[in-house]
Amino acid sequence: MEDLPLFQYGGGERWRDPYPMYANLRSNYPALHVQDGDFVVLSRLDDVLSALLDPTTFSSAQGLTLDPNERAATGLDSSALPIVMLDPPEHTAFRRLLNRGFSPRRAEELEPAIRTFTVNRLEDLQAQSEGDVIETLAKPLPSMVVAHYLGVPLVDRQQFDRWTDAIVAANSTGGALSASAAVGELVEYFLHLIEQRRNDPGDDTLSDLLQLEREGHDVPILQVLGYAFTMVAGGNDTATGLLGGALQLLTENRDARQVLINEPSKIESSVDEFLRLVSPVQGLARTATTDLTIHGTSIRRGQKVLLLYAAANRDEEAFGQTAGDLDLDRSIQKMVGFGFGRHHCLGAAVARLQARVVLEEVLERCPNFTVDASRGTFAEGAFVRRYTSLPFHFSE
Repeated sequence: MEDLPLFQYGGGERWRDPYPMYANLRSNYPALHVQDGDFVVLSRLDDVLSALLDPTTFSSAQGLTLDPNERAATGLDSSALPIVMLDPPEHTAFRRLLNRGFSPRRAEELEPAIRTFTVNRLEDLQAQSEGDVIETLAKPLPSMVVAHYLGVPLVDRQQFDRWTDAIVAANSTGGALSASAAVGELVEYFLHLIEQRRNDPGDDTLSDLLQLEREGHDVPILQVLGYAFTMVAGGNDTATGLLGGALQLLTENRDARQVLINEPSKIESSVDEFLRLVSPVQGLARTATTDLTIHGTSIRRGQKVLLLYAAANRDEEAFGQTAGDLDLDRSIQKMVGFGFGRHHCLGAAVARLQARVVLEEVLERCPNFTVDASRGTFAEGAFVRRYTSLPFHFSE
């Protein structure tokens, strides 16, 4: 491993195979101080979990990237920060308010729409000798789901998708605010939609927040906007990453694919194993609030700490020597595919639902499909690993 960098940012072609680097970190540098950027990388599952469960020491309030000025760049005070940049007790209170919008019932009610969308897009792929499964299915499906949760009417979905595409692309490289035109138009749209929902509530999470406002809870308009943008920026590319990665794993593991074809009831329980290996969010940062030492590495108060989820999810200490292999019967007690603890992803249930439905339909309708990972391309950006294109062959 002498030519292997100890750590380098992901992005584009660097996402193709970061796993040897992750293994080297876990084995030899479990708490690595990266001088170029002045942050520390944690790569073992126990350390990542401990940090996620200790927001007093590892704070989200300064942002989840490695930019020390991320909080200041928002220009927002603590009452208007998005939920991902809140620590307890503010995070606890806002999370409690949001939980009702992500009930199992709401996810279950969306399944027919997800299935219809998936079937229609698979038929589009079938009509082509070779199609792009990301462009046709794995990218637009999460956008449809996010629009549904936010209550975007069908007549507005086309322009919403255009704004979403621009913001997700910008978010992967430098923050969603760099897509200034799309952000401005989407802010204006959401302000109008929020006013509509005040007068005519729907069965969506924006309406839920406004109902809480009517019940006397303090829900600032900027916090509602921040929630909407968190959904747009975080609910799209992560689901796309999971779907593309799962299809790649099924192309590479034909025996596992045959098991799921023979026993489709196992697909639901297998989703977490796909999530563990794919880990669309490869890592997110916290800020140390005190001086401490981990594995002999000193961490200063105010220093950024990168929690490397994708490395932790392949930790041999937690998952055995086959941690890098797909095992449909693996018993997963803890992992960080959707974060963990207080910041566990609100949309985890609906992300799992999308993966289950897509895998069910793909394996039923085109059991001999292949994706060509060698010709796939990856998004730029240091935190989310996702294909931007992935050739798909709909074999008979």
